[in-house]
Amino acid sequence: MNADILIVDDMPDNLRLLSSMLTDNGYRVRNAINGKRTFIAVQRQVPDLILLDIKMPDMDGYEVCHRLKASEVTRNVPIIFISALDDVFDKVKAFEVGGVDYITKPFQAFEVMARVGSQLEISYLQQQLTKQNQCLAEKNKQLSQEITEREKAESGLRVLLHAVSHDLRNPVTGLSLSLQSFLSEEQPKAVIDKPTLKRMVQSCARQLKLINSLVEVSQGQVWGVSLDCQLTSLHTLTSDLLAEWEPILVKHQVLLQHQVSPNLPLVSVDAGKLWRVFENLIANALKYNPLGFTLTLAATNEGDCIYCRVADDGVGIPAEQCQGLFDLYTRGTSVKYSVGLGLGLYLCRQIINAHGGQIGMESKLGKGTAFWFTLPLKEDCNTRIYS
Repeated sequence: MNADILIVDDMPDNLRLLSSMLTDNGYRVRNAINGKRTFIAVQRQVPDLILLDIKMPDMDGYEVCHRLKASEVTRNVPIIFISALDDVFDKVKAFEVGGVDYITKPFQAFEVMARVGSQLEISYLQQQLTKQNQCLAEKNKQLSQEITEREKAESGLRVLLHAVSHDLRNPVTGLSLSLQSFLSEEQPKAVIDKPTLKRMVQSCARQLKLINSLVEVSQGQVWGVSLDCQLTSLHTLTSDLLAEWEPILVKHQVLLQHQVSPNLPLVSVDAGKLWRVFENLIANALKYNPLGFTLTLAATNEGDCIYCRVADDGVGIPAEQCQGLFDLYTRGTSVKYSVGLGLGLYLCRQIINAHGGQIGMESKLGKGTAFWFTLPLKEDCNTRIYS
């Protein structure tokens, strides 16, 4: 083992004797005659082990050891104390200041070699253990990052599956009901009026736009982060939406109250994503209420924002289930009143927050539920108007 050993002793004879023993056994040896020279030597090169005499002028071995252990550079260097056999040697203090062993004068070559070799081996094993621990910590860090990335990917996949199974289902269901109503007629030829045909075309266009947005999601984009804002009439948007949903609303015998005035100011929004917010809220009202409830869509100008409400007079949601309702994958526990929203409300919050607005809800069991959200009035989009 070609280790570098620093011998610190103020007696030249001791330095020569120990140097001879160690060099004969293949060690590289440096000498220092006092504490000051010791610090200079370790600054030039940190040794693998130090043999340190206790009794020295100016600064004894205890103090030298204490200072070496206080430095991050040398604190891990093993130090073996040297003491004369007839000296009063405070072994406890030697270990307290950081010594790992001691040898006594007169020196016995086999004892010196055994103690030096043993401490070098222990030091080497400790260094290897430290490296292995560092390597393990780095691997754990990488594994943690991989787990986080996988969880993000799985979360994105759940969002994608929700969009396919929930958001895409809504326009398809409306279109299907419209077509079924024409098939139910006894005439051999079905006549579709132009307004109905126009709504069908618009529904197909929205489905295509939704599919395109799902491709973006699959590429790692998150809902609400990227918005295509346009100056939009909420009255026009909600009117078109309700027209498309009319077959479903009729099927559920919903009494509709559309209270969105055409005189409201235009809002800078991503119309497609805002459409999905309304759809999610309407779809959940239909899903968790019995037939024949009243559904209200309303919007008012609050000065710096538009305040929107989607409310029903249905079964309501228990208070204990209202907490964290907009969190990811939150679901109710009651079968009868289970909200079971999973991703829907979470995505609504993402979209509204991306617009700079807020979203919330109020509910009373047996009296209904009202979801509300705000849309800031701002002019930071292009001038295309949704109509």
